[in-house]
Amino acid sequence: MHPHGDERAGARRSSGGNRMLRSFNHAFDGIVYAARTQPNMRVHLAIAVLVLVATLVLRLQRPYVVAVIVLIVVVLALELVNTAVEAVVDLLTVAHHPLAKTAKDAAAGAVLVASIGATVCGYLIFYQGITSGGATVFAAVAAVPTHVAVIVLAIAAIATIFAKVWTDRGRPLHGGAVSGHAALAFAAATVLALFYRQPLAALLGYFVAFLVAQSRVEARIHSPLETFWGGALGTLVALAVYLLIRPHLGSLVL
Repeated sequence: MHPHGDERAGARRSSGGNRMLRSFNHAFDGIVYAARTQPNMRVHLAIAVLVLVATLVLRLQRPYVVAVIVLIVVVLALELVNTAVEAVVDLLTVAHHPLAKTAKDAAAGAVLVASIGATVCGYLIFYQGITSGGATVFAAVAAVPTHVAVIVLAIAAIATIFAKVWTDRGRPLHGGAVSGHAALAFAAATVLALFYRQPLAALLGYFVAFLVAQSRVEARIHSPLETFWGGALGTLVALAVYLLIRPHLGSLVL
């Protein structure tokens, strides 16, 4: 046995985990930076929330929901690329140069093309949902769509990004005025409590959410108040979605 070799292997695994966490932090840093500095990014995020909620209200079938999510991801990703291109051009360009303007215009044009395409596809998707009426849309499925939890979590994550942008504190995955981990955990627990309607499932969901919040406090990443605000944010997002779609769903279970 070689204890020093085992220690080195453990250190390498720990270093790999730290690199992965840093990579996620850097990626979320880029998202928060774009949301903080680019008005168009904030508009796209707000529209994404409205569109995700609309998929629940109109009871779109899963393939349509997948298409909507893909369109949202493409537009947001291109907006991030546009932000990166602008930053690189500004860094490398000392004096005004026509090619710098061309690079920025082309990147913005890519976002515009994707946005127009997403708008057209969104019109076709939601037109189907609106015109199909109750028989196809509102009463097609007797249970809550299984993607409702994913959409609630996506909205909670976007709300957390806006909260971090507004407060301008902490890292996306470390610290800040609102705990994103607590927001997602309590959003999931609230979905279980409201839609599944089983006391044991709700109790276990909130117990796990509490453990997530407690771990953030014990690690000194967030204060108790910051985890409270994160939990409140996630709970309110899930509750708002539930109240919005509840009249269209009747008596449902997941």
